[in-house]
Amino acid sequence: MNLSFKTIVAIVALLGVLLLLNAGLYTVQMTEQAIVTQFGQPVGAPIIAAGLHVKTPFIQDVNFLEKRVMEWDGNANQIPTKDKLFIYIDSYARWRISEPLLFFQRLHDERSAQSRLDDILDGETRNQVAKHELIEIIRTDKQRQPAIEETLTSTSVQVENWAPIRFGREQIARDIYTNASKTLKELGIELLDIRFKRINYNPDVQTKIYDRMKSERLQIADKFRSEGQGEAARIRGEKERELKRIGSEAYKQVQTIHGEADARATAIYAKAYNQSSASNQFYLFTKTMETYEQTLDKSTMLIMSTGGDLFRFLKTSDPATTGTAVGGKP
Repeated sequence: MNLSFKTIVAIVALLGVLLLLNAGLYTVQMTEQAIVTQFGQPVGAPIIAAGLHVKTPFIQDVNFLEKRVMEWDGNANQIPTKDKLFIYIDSYARWRISEPLLFFQRLHDERSAQSRLDDILDGETRNQVAKHELIEIIRTDKQRQPAIEETLTSTSVQVENWAPIRFGREQIARDIYTNASKTLKELGIELLDIRFKRINYNPDVQTKIYDRMKSERLQIADKFRSEGQGEAARIRGEKERELKRIGSEAYKQVQTIHGEADARATAIYAKAYNQSSASNQFYLFTKTMETYEQTLDKSTMLIMSTGGDLFRFLKTSDPATTGTAVGGKP
């Protein structure tokens, strides 16, 4: 079927209108903001409100920018501190495009912005870290005092004297934020926050720190071991002294009892054998026999005179009688 000329013209006109509408209308999402450019130059104010908008077809272009808060995650950089210690600093920040037109004119897109953030934030972080000693960067703030473990305070181990904190990590982060915000504001960026994500020692410094920690723990262990050995020696000494004291008192008591018993026995013997001269002679005889029993055995050899007192009963049972042999024979 052949179409009339008017129909073809109408279809072409309709297609042209649709093409013009497609080229002249654009949509801005809730999370976006737009800059309209004409021949590469921005025209008009930034489009911030979401919805359907109109531009000049084929002449103007729309550049969409992020409206939401964006993240900057820096690389871990090795930075020297004021006290010449190399540490790794890993930081992160949150930012957003506060002035779209200025941002577009200076940076054009988010990719360029991330590159500029690397330069500005890393550089400012490096400057601030180089101005402060390591303890200032590690400590949170100057109000908090370092907690010293009880085992260190209870021993003679030398604890490092902590220098007073004038700034602290939070104040250093705020200084980085303040200085970087001024520069980023000129690029149409609002820096919302910047924080240290991780602070770590250089491997060489880290080894020295670990060695020092081990040395301190070994000193504590040696101190406790020495105190334990000293206490054990003291307890053993007290035990030996107490045992000797108890043994001495027991020996004294035993000897006292023996002495008292001997005295009582002697008194009983004296009372029994002092009743007559015969009883005295009998006592003398029994004691001499006990002496023979205790001093003489089969292997004993004595060369003594028979006239001695020890052998008088070998000659006679009566010590008063001399010259008469035992049994009454001369």
